[in-house]
Amino acid sequence: MTAGSPGDRVSTDPFNAAITWLDEPLRGAADGPLTGRTLLVKDLIDTAGIRTTYGSRIYADHVPTVHATVVQRTLDAGAVVVGKANLPEFAWSVLGANPWYGTVHNPSHPGKTTGGSSAGNAAALAAGLVDLGIGTDTGGSIRIPSAACGTVGLQSRWGLLPLDGIFPLCPSLDTVGPMGRTVADVALLWSVLSGCPIPQPRLDGLTVGVLRRAPYLADGRETESSDAADAWTAELERLGARVVESAIPATRANIWPLFLHEAAESHRATFPSRADEYGPTIRPKLEAAQRVDAADVATAYEALAAWRAYEPEVDLYVCPGIAVELPPEDVEEAGVRLPLSSFFRWVNLIGWAGLSVGNMQFVAPDDRTVLAAGLAWESG
Repeated sequence: MTAGSPGDRVSTDPFNAAITWLDEPLRGAADGPLTGRTLLVKDLIDTAGIRTTYGSRIYADHVPTVHATVVQRTLDAGAVVVGKANLPEFAWSVLGANPWYGTVHNPSHPGKTTGGSSAGNAAALAAGLVDLGIGTDTGGSIRIPSAACGTVGLQSRWGLLPLDGIFPLCPSLDTVGPMGRTVADVALLWSVLSGCPIPQPRLDGLTVGVLRRAPYLADGRETESSDAADAWTAELERLGARVVESAIPATRANIWPLFLHEAAESHRATFPSRADEYGPTIRPKLEAAQRVDAADVATAYEALAAWRAYEPEVDLYVCPGIAVELPPEDVEEAGVRLPLSSFFRWVNLIGWAGLSVGNMQFVAPDDRTVLAAGLAWESG
């Protein structure tokens, strides 16, 4: 399908960025802060009267009757929804490949992955097909594609934005957030989604901690390290920040059993009863989720609560997003899942906000701080 009237039409999509382009764009208010801005909604998020597949075969013909709250807020603000973005099946992958709807292609780095799971949103933004996107992020799913495609994406602090009408993956970690080509666009969409005013740009007077290694997650695997932040420190200091070396303490215990437990519950209605209708990337993950130990799950919940009580010693952190070579789009996901997401997934676990400006990531306990920093960086 293609989008509707001149100015809204997406006549070609060589990047396979959408599962559905609308023949007639979905319009809301005639006036508002997003008036006329085209919006691509991740196909994990319900849109009334518009097919919403969750990237799956099982829901290929699913048509919701009610908009997710985040969609309704954008329509009330004047946005024009032009389509539903492609994503890996049920949003559980760090790549942009989908066994049913095809692979999303990276406009900025042809042949390389877009990252996932909000792959179609980032690709469409990088290609200039749309103005804005709404994605979801459970372990980097907004920020990985933003870093891979050279766009901007915000993983909002856990619990700030409503998740109704969005298929859950791991509710203790799931977030929804804005995507765009500039920090200013992301801040504007965030304001609409949150009902909060756009923060004033600010880096002056803030203490910024450089993270050279992603925090250890007590899973027996050493996390990635990178000195990429050295390229940004001089500009941060010019903008008035005090830059210091920093680190985040490790979690008390491995939190992965919690993820598996909640993913299994999210799919209880269809897995394992319809396991043969799941694709080859997600099926083994859900099979493993059926075997998770209850005691390990309880320990993981305790560790998550303890880590989320941590109070940072700096105002803001800066670190790279992707600290490894960007893999090809057809790589096996199992081999790159953890290295590609190392600097991202800890932010979901600790429950903070993360803003990817290309491959630079600002992290802080609240959205306003990272957006203010991003706006200051962007305006110079």
